[in-house]
Amino acid sequence: MNEVEELLKLDLKDLPALKPLVLDDLHHKALKNLYLELGAGPALYLFSPSYSVLNPTPNETVNDLITKKEAVLDYLKESIIQNLAAYSVLLEVNSYFIEQNNNLLLARLREKDSGGRRYEINFYTHSPMEILTHYEDKIYIGRDFVDIYNFKRKYFGIRELIASLRDQSEKLVDKAGEKLKKPQDYKSFFQEIKESVGELNSESLSILDPLPPYLDFAKLTEKDLIDINAQYRSINHYLIELHDEVSEFENLLRFKMEIDFVRYVTKYKKDVTNLISYFNIKINGCLSQRIYHFRHK
Repeated sequence: MNEVEELLKLDLKDLPALKPLVLDDLHHKALKNLYLELGAGPALYLFSPSYSVLNPTPNETVNDLITKKEAVLDYLKESIIQNLAAYSVLLEVNSYFIEQNNNLLLARLREKDSGGRRYEINFYTHSPMEILTHYEDKIYIGRDFVDIYNFKRKYFGIRELIASLRDQSEKLVDKAGEKLKKPQDYKSFFQEIKESVGELNSESLSILDPLPPYLDFAKLTEKDLIDINAQYRSINHYLIELHDEVSEFENLLRFKMEIDFVRYVTKYKKDVTNLISYFNIKINGCLSQRIYHFRHK
C-alpha cells in the first residue's frame, strides 16, 4: 500500500484545475463529511474530514502528508465527489443509508501503479458515533475509479467498471477456497458466473468499439442517439443476466449457512447492481431524455 507516499509526491500546481461543478445537497454534504482511508506500508490510516488521523497512530510519513499536502488532499476529495456526481449513482441509490449516518462517506483508496494518478476507491458509510468502536459495521456503498489528471471518461467509464467486475469475480474464486466449507459443491455456480462475466466483457468491448468514446450532443442526430442508446442498453442486458446468476448463488449460500463467504458474494452483487443503476439513470436515462428533447423541438 503506497497511497500516502504517492500523494506526498504530488504538487497542487501540477494538477489540472477542477472545473466548477454545481453539486446537489447529497454530494455537497458527502464532500463535507468525507473520510479518507489511505495506505502506508502495511497499515491503513483513517483520516477525518479535517485530516486528523483517527486510527492507527500516524507515523512520520503520514504526518508529513497532513502538514505539507493539505491542499492536495482537498483537491483529491473534490475530485472524488465530482467524479461520483458525474460518473456514478453510488450516492443516489444509497442515499437512505448515507443520510441515516449523518452523510458520512468513507473512501478507501487503492493506488493503481500509476505514480499517484489513478485510484480504485471503495466507498462505505458508517455511524459517525461508532466509526472507531465498531468500525467493522460499516456499510459497503460501492466502488469507483478516479484519474486525478483526467476527469473525462471514455464510454462513460464502462470499460473500467466491467473490467473490475471481471477481476472481482476472479477474487471470489480465491476467497471461496479460504471461506467455503466445501468449495467443490458450488463449482457449477462459479462456472456460470465466469462464463457470464466473460460474455459481458467480450460483448461490451465489441459493442463499444464502433461508438464514439465521447458524445458531442451538438453533432449527434436523433437517429445517432437512438442507436447509441440501444447499444448501451444491450450491454445492460448482459449485466442483468449476471445479476440474476449472482443472486441465485447468494440465496443458496444463505440457505446453506455459508456465512463466512456469502458476504463477499453480496458485495459483488452490489457492484453489479450499482452498474445496472448507472446505466438506467445516468446513461440510458440521460440519452432517452435527449431523444425526447429532439421529438419536442
